[in-house]
Amino acid sequence: MRYIKIFDTTLRDGEQSPGCSMNLSEKIEMAKQLEKLGVNIIEAGFAIASPMDFKSVQAIAAAVNTCTVASLARCTKGDIDAAWDAVKEANHPRIHVFLATSDIHMEYKLRMTREEVLASISEMVGYAKSKCPDIEFSAEDASRSDPAFLAKCYTAAVAAGATTLNVPDTVGYSTPQEMADLITYLRANVIDIDQVDISVHCHDDLGLAVANSLACIQAGAVQVECTVNGIGERAGNASLEEVVMALKTRGDFYGAQTQINTRQIYKSSKLLSNITGALISPSKAIVGANAFAHESGIHQHGVIANAQTYEIMKSTDVGIPQNTMVLGKHSGKHALREKLVSMGYELADGELDDVFARFKALADKKKTITGSDIEALILNRRHTGIDSCQLISHVINAGDGMPNTSCVKIKRDNKILQEVAIGSGPLDASFKAINQMLGIRVSLDSFSLNAVTDGEDAIGEAVVKISDGTGNSYTGTGLSTDIIESSIRAYVNGINKMIEATA
Repeated sequence: MRYIKIFDTTLRDGEQSPGCSMNLSEKIEMAKQLEKLGVNIIEAGFAIASPMDFKSVQAIAAAVNTCTVASLARCTKGDIDAAWDAVKEANHPRIHVFLATSDIHMEYKLRMTREEVLASISEMVGYAKSKCPDIEFSAEDASRSDPAFLAKCYTAAVAAGATTLNVPDTVGYSTPQEMADLITYLRANVIDIDQVDISVHCHDDLGLAVANSLACIQAGAVQVECTVNGIGERAGNASLEEVVMALKTRGDFYGAQTQINTRQIYKSSKLLSNITGALISPSKAIVGANAFAHESGIHQHGVIANAQTYEIMKSTDVGIPQNTMVLGKHSGKHALREKLVSMGYELADGELDDVFARFKALADKKKTITGSDIEALILNRRHTGIDSCQLISHVINAGDGMPNTSCVKIKRDNKILQEVAIGSGPLDASFKAINQMLGIRVSLDSFSLNAVTDGEDAIGEAVVKISDGTGNSYTGTGLSTDIIESSIRAYVNGINKMIEATA
């Protein structure tokens, strides 16, 4: 079997997806999880984009040990210098240089001739090589480029020192056969291409990103660029979990494998969803709630007799927990720890104490605690900043034909604050009360509510996106069997992130 490298760009291309921005601590946590997942390369960001992007790439380079850490850079010395300064302390640094090669991009975006593009590739890839031994070159919009010119560009990149050639379907325009034909053409026409890795980066505008990536592997590509949950610009990127499990499940067909620890797939997917607030569709392949669910009687009978009748892979292979331990309000901390270990979570004593306290509070509201309930408690983010606010209590007075009022009590800096406000509804009144007592101006940009467990006493997860009027947005999440409480907790969680960022 051939060995396929997984280049994860969740923290760069994925974060560019609207509403999926992450703060520094969240990026580091996600990077460490990607390392556990076993990706080969983490594209940590675009160092020149902003001081915070540079700091994020630098921090990730220092935080991971086994993965190659890459930073994106345009074909300019300033970009390349910033990329190198950000990744140079990594155990395995990489500079990822790109330049568009399609006629439409060269004419309208770059305003460069073909000769100028070729010269820039030779000069800037060579400049990057003088700083870092591992250089990846991407020809942006390669799938819409003239193949003969594209081959010249890649030949120039190899001659200048590139060690990986990336072939992007930047706008998701191509089809599997076209992408396979392009890889085959380049292998035949790029000088010394057998001395470098061939990579692909496919977008999902036509829903073909995974199919295109797999077709390129069949044609000889040895690296796939993808993201967890397929997040990314516009319709997103090739989904890491789908590419990996397609190779694992159909190894007989593709004759290729990865080093991914597939049992970490589900945890990685849920962590990213929790950080960004981007919910996973129930029908999402591999990690969706329905991916291993059976409701039809015919299906149920078949699965009971032999799971392979309707399941082509085991849920445990992707890390979806099998919830067999029943936990309730009489359970102790030891039982909870054992359940967490069986689900793949190892918590320090302090973290376990926090989860246990919330577990006991939830157990007073629910007769039975399921694995999904516990997972929701683990993944719901708790703010621990110095200036963090803590919801103490809330009282709602709402009804048809009467004012909707909310009295909210919050603890901040060891002081108890309380405010009453009137709004168009119970949540509007609660959010106004919080703003008034904290003396801040916050805009609520979006709000969503989702049941993360089953049953009439299901846990509701609220996700809010707020902004502070300066263009910065923050995502807050909250959990409770009371949807109003979960919504208020989500709003407070978002404000805590805003306070930390502006401190």
